[in-house]
Amino acid sequence: MHTTITRRMALAVASASAVAFVFGATVAASQGVIKIGTPLALTGGLADEGKKQKIAYDMWLKRVNAAGGIKVGNKRMKVELVEYDYQTNGKRAQQVAEKLITSDKVNFLSAPFGSGHTKIVAAVAERYGVPMLASVSSSLSVYNQGFKNLFGTLAPNTGLTDAMFKHFKMAMPNAKKVAILGRNDVFPKSMAKALSKDAKKFGYKVVYDELYPVGTLDHSSSLSRIKSLKPDWIYVTGYTADLVLARKQMADLGVHAPIVTMIAGPAYKEFVDGLGKLAEGVTSASWWHHAAQYKSDDVFGSTQNFYKAFIKREGHDPDYVHASSAAALIALQKAIEKAGSIDRAKVRKALTELDIVTFYGPIKFGSNGMNQARKLPIIQVQKGKLVVLAPSSIEQAKMVAVPK
Repeated sequence: MHTTITRRMALAVASASAVAFVFGATVAASQGVIKIGTPLALTGGLADEGKKQKIAYDMWLKRVNAAGGIKVGNKRMKVELVEYDYQTNGKRAQQVAEKLITSDKVNFLSAPFGSGHTKIVAAVAERYGVPMLASVSSSLSVYNQGFKNLFGTLAPNTGLTDAMFKHFKMAMPNAKKVAILGRNDVFPKSMAKALSKDAKKFGYKVVYDELYPVGTLDHSSSLSRIKSLKPDWIYVTGYTADLVLARKQMADLGVHAPIVTMIAGPAYKEFVDGLGKLAEGVTSASWWHHAAQYKSDDVFGSTQNFYKAFIKREGHDPDYVHASSAAALIALQKAIEKAGSIDRAKVRKALTELDIVTFYGPIKFGSNGMNQARKLPIIQVQKGKLVVLAPSSIEQAKMVAVPK
C-alpha cells in the first residue's frame, strides 16, 4: 500500500446530472481506511483559494500516512481523501456532498472554501449526521443555524474588525472618517457590516456604506462618490480578484486615503503580485501568520516546521488558508484519536471537547462550532513584503500611511 493514499476526482455537471471521473487507485473499505470527503473549488472563480486547501490537505495526508495513519484505539488506519472539483458552484457543492456521503461512503467531510458554500454543504452534512471541518468560514451567519456537525478553525469575523479598530486608532489617531465598500456575499458582506456596526463605538464616522453585486467589474461610480467624501480610511471587502480590480480602479480615478484596508487581500501572495506597487501600504487582518511561534504535537510539530515544509514544497510563504486547512484535518485527526473510534457520534463528541494547541494555534470549539477568539494578526504591505503590525508579540513593523 502506498504511504499516501488518495483518490483524485473531478466533477463535471451536465444539466441536472453529475458525472465523476476518478483518477488513481481506490482502496477497499475492508482494508481499514478512513475516508474524508473533500469538495474543492479547483476551477471557477475560487480556484486559487481551492487549490490552497488542496495543497494543505496533501501536506497533512502525506505525513499522516507516512506515520502509518491515524491511531484508532489499538490500531492505525490509513487515510484516503476523496476529492471532487465543484467548480465554484454552490449547487454543485451540494451535489458533491450528497455523492460523497451516499455513494463514496466517506466517514467525514471537509468544507468547501468560503462561508457561502460551507453553509450549503453544512446543511447536507447535518442531514446525514456527518461531522464536517470547515477551514475557511468565519461568518457567524453560518454557525448560528443550529448545526451540530460543523466545526470551524477560523475565529469569528468580529475579532478581525475589533483588532483593526484598536490598532488603527492607536497608530493613526487623526483618522476619523471611514468609507465601506463590500461584496454582497456571505463572508465579505459580514465583514463590511461588522465594521459599519462598530465604527461609532471606536470613534469613527461612516461616510459611505454600500455593497456591490457579485461579479461587478466597474466600481467607478462607488469610488467616485467615495473620493468626493474624502475619507481617512477606505475599507473594501471581497475576494482576491475583486480587490485587485478595485485597487486598480482606485488608482485610475485618483482615489486615496491614508488607510486602505482590503479584506483579506494582503494575506494572499497573488494580491501583492497582481498589484505590484499599488499594493503598497494596503492593510488587512488575518487569522494566522507564520511569525507566530506555536509548538505542538501534531504532524508538523511547530509553526516554523510547517513554514519550512511549505517553503520547500511551494517556494513562497503560506497564508492563513493553507494553515487553517491543515489545522482542520489535524483537529479531525485529534478527535478520532481521542474518541478511539471512527464512529461519527463519538468523533463529534470528541470535537466538542477538543482543547489543543497546533502549529496553527489553539483550537477549542465553542458551543456554535467556531474556534475560540484570540489575538489576530494585523498586516500591511511594506516595500513589497507582508509585515505584521500587531499583536506586539509578533510585531515586525510600525504602520505607515498609504503613499500617494
